[in-house]
Amino acid sequence: MKLTGRCYCGDVHYEIEGEAQASLHCHCRECQYVSGGNPAALMIFPLETFRLTQGEMKQFRRSDLERPVTRHFCEHCGTGLASETPNRPGSIVVKVGTLDDPSVFTPAVAIFTCDKQAFHHIPDDIPAFDKRPG
Repeated sequence: MKLTGRCYCGDVHYEIEGEAQASLHCHCRECQYVSGGNPAALMIFPLETFRLTQGEMKQFRRSDLERPVTRHFCEHCGTGLASETPNRPGSIVVKVGTLDDPSVFTPAVAIFTCDKQAFHHIPDDIPAFDKRPG
């Protein structure tokens, strides 16, 4: 599968050549803060399948956390494009809304439902976990 995506202003473009390892909705508070309140729609890919085709991404990592997520974003428009988590070394977590064709996304699981807000919807046909599965 070949996917392409970009930030809101168009300064950063990327492509992915490979199959997703996972497709999910994350309801954790961190994702809610970054999204402005909604759960994150995410696809996880092997890191080596992701490459920038235009521009550069800036990084942010909280210094007060023992194992922080590294968030990649456009320095001009602020669009969060992807992240890397110490829980999945060698993988990149792509924000579905930045894909040129987000219709390829079908969530297979919902995680961190312990932080779910009343206005969050979890599809009836996917498993939901308080934290992470396993």
